[in-house]
Amino acid sequence: MWKKPLYEPLPFLNPQLKISSMKAASSNALNFSSTITQTTPTQPFPTRFTRTHFLKLPQSFQNNSFLRASANPFNSSFLSISSSLNAFLESNAFLGWNNAPEIVIDRGGKAKALGSKDKVITVVLVGWLGGTTKHLKRYVEWYNSRGIHAITFVLEVKDLLCFDPVAMLEQRISELGNEIARWALEKEEDGRERCFIFHTFSNTGWLIYGALLDRFQRREGLKEKMSGVIIDSGGSADPLNPKVWAAGFAAAILKKLNSSMNGLESAVTDSKLQKEDPEMIEAMVLSALEKFFTFLLNMPDVNRKFTTVINATLEHYPPCPQLYLYSTADNVIPYKSVEVCIEEMSKKGVKVFSFNFGTSPHVDHYRNFPNIYSSELHNFLKECFAISK
Repeated sequence: MWKKPLYEPLPFLNPQLKISSMKAASSNALNFSSTITQTTPTQPFPTRFTRTHFLKLPQSFQNNSFLRASANPFNSSFLSISSSLNAFLESNAFLGWNNAPEIVIDRGGKAKALGSKDKVITVVLVGWLGGTTKHLKRYVEWYNSRGIHAITFVLEVKDLLCFDPVAMLEQRISELGNEIARWALEKEEDGRERCFIFHTFSNTGWLIYGALLDRFQRREGLKEKMSGVIIDSGGSADPLNPKVWAAGFAAAILKKLNSSMNGLESAVTDSKLQKEDPEMIEAMVLSALEKFFTFLLNMPDVNRKFTTVINATLEHYPPCPQLYLYSTADNVIPYKSVEVCIEEMSKKGVKVFSFNFGTSPHVDHYRNFPNIYSSELHNFLKECFAISK
């Protein structure tokens, strides 16, 4: 049973959007026949905020020898950081709407964007671990310039410093699912149908997408509203591999740590952390995280939940095409694992498209190859909506 969202929509401070011009984002974008000078009303899409509660560590975790500081020196540092955060609540905007402007229809009666004449489209952008709304901005702009609304969903590293991250994430996923259902199951005032696509990043986004699929099975008509799925740097033949989880978390933690260290004053440049060999620090973090995830992913309750999510992704997929964007150089998600997943989905009858960017790092394909990335996305979406008519 779906429940009513736990929030009320927040009004936009600026209800009108003034548009002076609209240009293609790249050489692969669609051309607009005329300049937009009209003022178009903005739909009352909410931007939602929530708070992350820092809770006490469950007794089952406290009793485990791996998590005792005496048995794990690395953990003592982690627990000291977490305990210092236990005293307050951290405000965090994890879900937001980005409304696309109305697209002018040319003299031939054809819209110069994908989301306009026949259907209203929304993309659900599910970020990677450590990704922020700012990181997703370029993707939002790409979709908005083509008349497609965008929902962003992010999970930052600091969000997982609570001691019940699974429950926190389940609540957020439920709220995201409610928001998608609220929008998709209604029609536009002019009678146009609404549909949505997913664009996920890393295995974090891919698994959140799977959790939503599991919920959509209990909501009639919702999966049929899905027109396409884009999986960037995600999808795995072995999603419960502790090494994959450790690599993902280590990448997010070390990137955040490096960013924080770069922002410090010169007075702390002699810190012990900075004097250590970066490779040694990375090896220590990876080793500790591998041990942690080996323990965590084998806990019966956790394993059962993840198995349900993975089954939804691989067995209860929607009747729409999928696009896998990945690279050989990805040091978080092994490219061979992605290719096995592509092969398995193809065998199941799913229409699968893929592109290997070769040298670009994890979730960094668009920044390194903007024109190719844009072209692959554009061609895929044209295929999706040609099929869905």
